[in-house]
Amino acid sequence: MERASYEAERAGRHYQLLEPENRLVARQLAREWEQKLTARQELEENYRRFVAEKPRLLSEDEREAIRRLAQDIPALWGAQSTTNAERKEIIRQVVERVVVKAEGDSERVGVRIEWAGDRPTTGIMIRPVIGFERLSYYPQLCERVRQLASQGLNSREIARRLDEEGYRSPKLVEGFGEQGVKQIVRRLGLNRPKGPRKGTNRPPESNELLGEHEWWLGKLAREIRMPEPTLYAWARRGWTRARQLQDHPQRRWVVWADEAELARLRRLNELPTGYHTRRKWIEPEGGEERVLR
Repeated sequence: MERASYEAERAGRHYQLLEPENRLVARQLAREWEQKLTARQELEENYRRFVAEKPRLLSEDEREAIRRLAQDIPALWGAQSTTNAERKEIIRQVVERVVVKAEGDSERVGVRIEWAGDRPTTGIMIRPVIGFERLSYYPQLCERVRQLASQGLNSREIARRLDEEGYRSPKLVEGFGEQGVKQIVRRLGLNRPKGPRKGTNRPPESNELLGEHEWWLGKLAREIRMPEPTLYAWARRGWTRARQLQDHPQRRWVVWADEAELARLRRLNELPTGYHTRRKWIEPEGGEERVLR
């Protein structure tokens, strides 16, 4: 094979060094070059067939080395001399198939590894999700936040307790996060009512100006455990039956709410932030609905 390769290269150099005017000699050299290339190609094909039909026998030392590696795959995998390409080749040799199945939209993903010539291995992997509601343990998480909040703990202390108990945030970032606790507390309506600011002389609320099932806006906000500015925004948008006392010195707002209305407002307050203003679809011309991506 080496001799055939040398002769083919030599014939090619002779042809390339020939002057273009010598056409007869050029045709002869071209035929010789073609013959040398054909001979080299036949030898290479014969050699590949020979290797495929009669592979080289391994020595006893090579066999023993393969046996040692087969008995200690983790050591081979973790060796500093093993490259990433070689690790991929190891995976191809020992794993036949990997089946992945997510449990709905939750963070849990079932994995089934089918090994070559052995029984499968199954397990659960955890992936990041986009919201608390998609966590498989969201109800338990809410209940635990209620318990910790009832003990008088603030958001930072609740987040530390959740970290210690093994709860994870949707994004799987390090630590649960104080902001995540505040978000859950707000959805559950567990915000503690704030008293009047220091230095303000706010007059006490009198019920003489209220009708049946009417509330002062601030008192109703504390009753359903939601921020007073949020309830004020709902009143301005017409989401509640409310009126403003024009003759009152402070033009106070009054909101009507019986038992059914109180329950409705509590449900609205537990919805995620931005739920009311988020556009979920639009209706283009022709009346067909198109989901917004």
